[in-house]
Amino acid sequence: MAEHADLLVEIGTEELPPKALCQLRDAFAEGLRRGLAGAGLAHGPVETFATPRRLAVLLRAVQAAQGARVTERRGPALTAAFDAEGRATPAAEGFARSCGVAVEALEKAETDKGAWLVHHHTEAGRGVGELVPGIIEQALATLPIPKRMRWASLEAEFVRPVHWAVVLFGEQVIECELLGVASGRKTRGHRFHRGGTLKLACAGDYVARLEGKGSVIPSFEARRDAVRAQVLELAAQLEGEALIDEALLDEVTALVEWPQALAGRFEERFLALPREVLVCTLKGNQKYFPVARQDGELLPCFITVANIRSSDPAQIVAGNERVIRPRLADAAFFWEQDRKQALGARVEALRAVVFQDRLGSLHDKAVRVAGLAQLIAPALGTDPELAQRAALLAKCDLLTEMVGEFPELQGTMGRYYAAADGEPQALAIAMTEQYQPRHAGDALPATGLGRALAIADRLDTLVGIFGIGQLPSGDKDPYALRRSALGVLRILIEGELNLDLAELLARSAAAFGELFDGAAIAAQVYDFMMERLRAYYAEAGIAADVFEAVLARRPTRPLDFDRRLRAVAAFRALPESHSLSAANKRIRNILRKTDEPWPEQADRSVLAEPAEQALALELAGMLEQTAPLLDAGSYTEALTRMAALRETVDRFFDEVLVMAEDEVLRRNRLALLASLSGLFLRVADLSQLQGQTP
Repeated sequence: MAEHADLLVEIGTEELPPKALCQLRDAFAEGLRRGLAGAGLAHGPVETFATPRRLAVLLRAVQAAQGARVTERRGPALTAAFDAEGRATPAAEGFARSCGVAVEALEKAETDKGAWLVHHHTEAGRGVGELVPGIIEQALATLPIPKRMRWASLEAEFVRPVHWAVVLFGEQVIECELLGVASGRKTRGHRFHRGGTLKLACAGDYVARLEGKGSVIPSFEARRDAVRAQVLELAAQLEGEALIDEALLDEVTALVEWPQALAGRFEERFLALPREVLVCTLKGNQKYFPVARQDGELLPCFITVANIRSSDPAQIVAGNERVIRPRLADAAFFWEQDRKQALGARVEALRAVVFQDRLGSLHDKAVRVAGLAQLIAPALGTDPELAQRAALLAKCDLLTEMVGEFPELQGTMGRYYAAADGEPQALAIAMTEQYQPRHAGDALPATGLGRALAIADRLDTLVGIFGIGQLPSGDKDPYALRRSALGVLRILIEGELNLDLAELLARSAAAFGELFDGAAIAAQVYDFMMERLRAYYAEAGIAADVFEAVLARRPTRPLDFDRRLRAVAAFRALPESHSLSAANKRIRNILRKTDEPWPEQADRSVLAEPAEQALALELAGMLEQTAPLLDAGSYTEALTRMAALRETVDRFFDEVLVMAEDEVLRRNRLALLASLSGLFLRVADLSQLQGQTP
C-alpha cells in the first residue's frame, strides 16, 4: 500500500433538504478532518461535494497508517524493586510479567522524585482501513440534523434514507457498513440521465466520472456558477436582467444535479400587481428568477432551472407557465379584495388577534406603541398625531389576505394599502420602515416617523416580554429580543438620535400599568441592551476595556455613549493615556480606601508643595476650558486637551504625599485628587483601561 493516497467518502441518499445541504456538507467534511487529525493521519487539501442525492468529501494525500508509537509504563521505585543484594523483588518480577518481558529487559528512569523501573513498548500504527470506518461513523453521528428518520426495518437513522456508500482509499475499497449499507466503489449518476451505477477506479476519478458519464456536477460551487451563468445568459436573451437573490440561487443549486435554465412568460396584466407581490410569487412559490428591464420594471418573464436535459424543453416551459398562472391569479384576487377595506377599518379587528397571552391583543400593543411613538415624534421632527395614527395602523396589514399568503410582505403591503387609502406619504413609508432593520447589516428607517415607530414597537416588545419573564436563554430567543435591542441601538446611534433610552424604557414600562414592576423591568432591559451594545462594538473592533470605561458612567443616551466611546478609543492611542489612566487608578484607590471627608474644592492657599500648587492651577484652567466642550458632547477634543495634564500629574505623585499627617493639608489634597478624577469621569472611568501602549 502506498504511503499516501486520496480518500473519498460519499453517502448517497434520497433528496436532501435543500436549505440545509451546504451546512451538512461542511459539517461532514469538518467531522472527517477532525477524525483524521485525532487519529494522527496527515492529509492534504480537502474537496467537498453536495448534490440533492449525495454528500461527499475527497481528502487528498491521506497518510496510509499512523506512525509507530512508543509508550512508557512506569513500575515500582528502584528502592522497592531490588533488595539490599540487588536481587529483584516480587514487585519488580510482577511488573516485568505484566509487561511480557524479563526483569533484565526493564529500564531505569531518574526523575526529580526518585528512580523507577520503566518499560518502553513500541506499538505499530494502525492503518486507514482500520481507522476510517470509525471516523466516518463519528462524523455522521455529529451532523447537525434536528430530527433523524428511520427507513425500512433498519436501525440506522439519518436525515434521509441512504442507498449507497463509497469509501475509497486510492484504488482500494475500505470495507465497512455505513447507515445500513455496505461500502463499495460504485456511485450513482443522475436519476434520469444515468439511472444505473458508475464504477470508480480510484478516489481521484470522482469528479470526472460523475460529470463525464453521470450527468452530475458534484461540486456545489461549480453547479452554482453554472446556474448563475445560464440564468444571466437567458435574461440577456430576453433583453432584461435577472434578479438573482443569493439565497434563492443557493436553494435552486441544492435542488438540481444537472441544471438547465429555461425561460417562461406570464400574462402582462399581472404586472399591475405590486412588484414585491410578483417577486414573492415567482421566487417563494416556484423558485423562479424574475427578469427586469434596465429601468427596473419587471418583464412578464421568469427563468426556471430544471434538473433534466430535455429533448422537448418547450413542454417543461409550458408546464411551468400553467403552474404560475393560478398563483398570480390568486395574488391578483387578494390585491383586489384587500383594497375593498381600508387599513383604518381593520383597527378594531386587532382586538381579536393575540399578541401574547399575558400582554393582550395586537390592539393593546398598538395603543401602547402609539403612546410611546407620540412621545418620541417631536424629538425627531415628526407630528405626534401622525405618529399615533401610524402606530394604530402599523399591524393592520397582518389581517389582509395578501400578508396571510405572503407573511414576508408585512409592512410592505401596509405601505401599498395605506397609499391606496390616501394616507399621508410619510405614514405609508413608515408602514415598511417600522420593520427596519430586519437583520444585521440591513438598512435603517430613513424617515422620522419610521424611526419613531420602529423604536416604539421594539421597546414595547422588549419591556413587555421581559416583564412576564420570557427572557432569551442560550440560543433560544422566540421573540427576537436580541435583534430588537440591537435594532433600537443602531437606529439611535447610526441615525444620530440623541434620545434618552432609560427614559423611553421607563415610559414604555408605565404603559403596562400594574402588570409588573415597571422600574425594575426598565432597568433590566437597559442592562440587557447594554450587553447587546457590548457585542455591537466588539464586532466593530472596539477594545473591551474602552467599552467598560464608558459603561461605568452608565450614559443613558446611546448616541452620547457612542461619542464617549470613540473619544476614549482616540485617547487610548495617545502617548499620555498610559500614565493618566494609571493615575486615575491610583486616585480611585486612594479615595476608596479613606473614610475621611474632604471639601468640595481644594483651598489652593493651604497647598504647600510646588507640585500640588502647579496641579491645582493647571486643573482649574483645564476645568474652565473643557467645560463647554463636555457640555456640548465634544469628548474627543476635551480628552485630547486633558492629556496635557500628564506631566503635572506625574510630578504631583512623584513629589507629594497625599495622606499627610496634617489633617487640613491631607483633606485638601484629597479634594484636589477628587476634582481631577471628576474631570475625567465626565467622559469615562479611565481607571478601567488596561494594557495601554504608551
